[in-house]
Amino acid sequence: MGYKTAYPDRYELLKAFARENRKNATVAEDILWEYLRKKDFGEKFLRQHIIGDYIVDFVSRKGGLVIEVDGGYHSEPRQQADDMLREQDLEKMGYHVIRFTNDDVLYDIDNVIEQIENYFNE
Repeated sequence: MGYKTAYPDRYELLKAFARENRKNATVAEDILWEYLRKKDFGEKFLRQHIIGDYIVDFVSRKGGLVIEVDGGYHSEPRQQADDMLREQDLEKMGYHVIRFTNDDVLYDIDNVIEQIENYFNE
């Protein structure tokens, strides 16, 4: 998986947003990050990482996996359309995207971890 980042004119702005996102992570993002950091998936994860012109919640660049943790606004039609386009762009760059809701992470973390493990074991 090659290194892909934003165009230079946007990179610094996205970098500042990514830094703010790390400082202001949701509870669900914090919980999943602890699992991703501590569990041995055989892959290293980065959080709030820039790929193209997007900031993804979590990514294993070597493994080609993007993990998104979605809040309630992701169920709105406009946001769903934006998410679909974003997913298509990331897939064109060679990434596979898995989405979980905040509730998935908060109330069913074992299933979330199992799905991530299944990705790496396929």
